[in-house]
Amino acid sequence: MARDPRVDAYIERQAEFAKPILEQLREAVHAACPPCEETIKWGMPAFLYKGSILAQMAAFKAHATFGFWQGAAVVGDTERRREAMGSFGRIVSLEDLPDGETMHGLIAKAMQLVDSGEKAPRPAKHSKPAFETPPDLSAALAANDAARQTFESFPPSCRREYVDWVTEAKRPETRAKRLAQAVEWMAKGKRRNWKYEQC
Repeated sequence: MARDPRVDAYIERQAEFAKPILEQLREAVHAACPPCEETIKWGMPAFLYKGSILAQMAAFKAHATFGFWQGAAVVGDTERRREAMGSFGRIVSLEDLPDGETMHGLIAKAMQLVDSGEKAPRPAKHSKPAFETPPDLSAALAANDAARQTFESFPPSCRREYVDWVTEAKRPETRAKRLAQAVEWMAKGKRRNWKYEQC
């Protein structure tokens, strides 16, 4: 039953309503899954079983959450699961938690999924609709050979980033400014989000 002092510190920092909820969830996991280990993932307490994330919990200003890593496979696609992050929706009091026997059974089911090696299905990717280069961007690119060559050499996703950035401008002056900036950057061979790319 490996406990992480960072989880103690996380619970201690939370609002008073959340502390007993988080403590009860923590105890329930350890009772049902003695070999689990605690850690912090993405700033939230997580419970690991055989090296895989079994579940996570978190507290926010007005509610807490608890979620199984394979939530849909463990608890199903319930209305509460859809209302907030986690498997039980917004948890504001201990009464919002399943009873001890139910919780034990859900944790055991989550462990079985890890034991089986079954992975959570990835959500289906929906392809984005085709995009067209707007006439003002096409004209600006035609007037700058270096920018046009860069734009044409980009993969579709990079071209779309520039097109979306220009066309999402709400005011004409903003659009004109973005158009000029886009051409300047492309003339230098830069992608739309070049500032954030690792050098």
